Amino acid sequence: MDDILRNLGLCARARGLCSGADLTIANLRKHKVCYIFLAKDISNTGKKKILDKAKFYDVLVNQDYTSFELSLAIGQEGRYVIGIMDEGFLKILKK
Repeated sequence: MDDILRNLGLCARARGLCSGADLTIANLRKHKVCYIFLAKDISNTGKKKILDKAKFYDVLVNQDYTSFELSLAIGQEGRYVIGIMDEGFLKILKK
């Protein structure tokens, strides 16, 4: 597991993220999400929905990981979308 995924797990334990498409979109609307991890194996419909919302709210999206990798990192099964809500963790993830 690489450093980004390890730090993503730390962020999850600190409750600095939200997971799931609906929850991430809801937090985007409240301007609480500052970065999104989108699984590269998500359906085309789900991908378009998240990418459109991220573009509208001017939030960057990372599509480098699979659902399995993202799910394993945060300790929850079947996660395709993860929104980072803590800007401090975002700085750590970008290093």
